[in-house]
Amino acid sequence: MAETNSSSENEQNNDAETRKRPGKKPLIILGIVVVVMLVIAFIWWFLTRNEETTDDAFTDGNAVTIAPKAAGYVTELKVTDNQRVKQGDLLVVIDPRDNAAQRDQAKAQLGLAEAQWHQAQAQLDLSKVQYPAQRDEARANVLKAQADLANAEAAYRRQRGVDPRATTQQNIDSANAQLRSAQAGLASAKAQLEVADQIQLQIRQQETNVEARARQVDQAKAQLETAELNLSYTEVRAPFDGFVTKRNVQTGTLVQAGTALFSLVSADVWVTANFKESQLERMKPGNKVSVSVDAWPDMKLEGHVDSIQQGSGAKFSAFPAENATGNYVKIVQRVPVKIVIDKGLDANHPLPLGLSVEPKVTVE
Repeated sequence: MAETNSSSENEQNNDAETRKRPGKKPLIILGIVVVVMLVIAFIWWFLTRNEETTDDAFTDGNAVTIAPKAAGYVTELKVTDNQRVKQGDLLVVIDPRDNAAQRDQAKAQLGLAEAQWHQAQAQLDLSKVQYPAQRDEARANVLKAQADLANAEAAYRRQRGVDPRATTQQNIDSANAQLRSAQAGLASAKAQLEVADQIQLQIRQQETNVEARARQVDQAKAQLETAELNLSYTEVRAPFDGFVTKRNVQTGTLVQAGTALFSLVSADVWVTANFKESQLERMKPGNKVSVSVDAWPDMKLEGHVDSIQQGSGAKFSAFPAENATGNYVKIVQRVPVKIVIDKGLDANHPLPLGLSVEPKVTVE
């Protein structure tokens, strides 16, 4: 009986020890899980070791403010909100009547200047004939004055050489007066000949007048071009293909030069991605990029790295950080990277500026 009880107790102790001792099956399962996780981690690392990605990226593009260079009332508004336009399309027309009147006045001034220029040219052509003729006439007058002087001198000598009883004092005085008059006439003729001999100077004076009139014509043409240019400013046209946004004008609005009418956003869109400085080690222009768009998850874009900005975003901020104390905390900087989209854009889903995207750069 005692042996039976002892044997039963031994069996119970063995069963308890068997229940307390852990089996090998959980350890095997745990080992398999660890191996699988390591394999998955290795595969993930292997597939992504040459990829750099960031969620700090947005669509970007050219956006300009459309403003007129002429003042006046808006008479025609050719566009609506978010309308797509092409380069050269007419967007807004400003009342052109004031500028048209200035243009017509400039045309009249140009016509007057051209008429005066043609008149000066005709005067120059006439002077080339007139001045030599005046010189020949002056020479003839000198010869005539010399002949008159010789005749007066002969008459004076005759009056002085005859017997005083054969003439009168009146005749002597008359001969003397004729002699002096002939001498004065010869001096005057010689002076006129000196003036008439300056043909080149006189012609040059007319040529200078023609040049002055020509410059007036040029000035009038410039004024006309300015007036036509100011008239063209009354028509506001699209500088490039894009979309009208933030319209701030209606028909009848009085606008001033430089007033913002609306913005024009270019259809050419790229991505500006702010990568951490630690991600730029192997990144360079030309690297292939795949881009996913948060707004359209099914849209997959492909592109390449165009350029890397030569400076972090903080460096070009309005108030760059300047450490003026002895306390310094190093912060990982972000550098903007421009990514050009090569394919994947859909004309039915244009990308607005500022959309969140996630680029994935494949580095070498």
